[in-house]
Amino acid sequence: MASTHLRSRSVTRSLVLASRALCRAVDAVEFRGEVRVVYNPLVYARKTHEMYLALARPNVHALFLGMNPGPFGMAQTGVPFGEVAAVREFLRIDGVVKQPKIAHAKRPIEGFACSRSEVSGRRFWGLMQEEFPDANAFFRRAFVWNWCPLAFVSASGANITPDKLLAGERAALESICDRSLARIVKALQPKVIVGVGGFATLAARRALGESIDVRTVLHPSPASPAANRGWSAVARKQLVGIL
Repeated sequence: MASTHLRSRSVTRSLVLASRALCRAVDAVEFRGEVRVVYNPLVYARKTHEMYLALARPNVHALFLGMNPGPFGMAQTGVPFGEVAAVREFLRIDGVVKQPKIAHAKRPIEGFACSRSEVSGRRFWGLMQEEFPDANAFFRRAFVWNWCPLAFVSASGANITPDKLLAGERAALESICDRSLARIVKALQPKVIVGVGGFATLAARRALGESIDVRTVLHPSPASPAANRGWSAVARKQLVGIL
């Protein structure tokens, strides 16, 4: 037991160092085009983000990879797919989230006081809650990471996904986030990467090459008609042998 505890602490330390390095690196990138505000929850939600990293266990079977924070999920809580209710009730994480230096009036950071539900997060963590008796059982089997830690907002307050950034900005992010993903994989030593959606799946294959098995699961976004027709049922079929 002592050995397992020490290995878990070592993994958490590795993830914290990787996360802090990623935070510094992406903060140095300048974004133009339609982007007016950039949210970096690794800065203002650092406390709860590192509470989440402390749940990690070594040698997990699967690493689920998301794209980037949703406006009512990780952007509020610092946790991937971090819908407030799911983070509180399943992951047992709560805490104070600071304010970013710049915020969009239509996209305020309210932290755990946010009353809007992140549908993708509710669906994702809801499935895990159905499949596992508690969060500890999930984290002995898997972990979740977002390829990019930044959320991008236009002048109108609309969410901008990384694939919609200017070419030079995308290239800069790819260089940083791909290296960070490789570092996360080295720390966790998963047997398989599961891209949540097509973007994350391609990012994993680009960053990791043939070094690890990369699979995919339908993204739970409400923007996806297929996800709205019963995401959990589709995901369960795609995740046979993984969960």
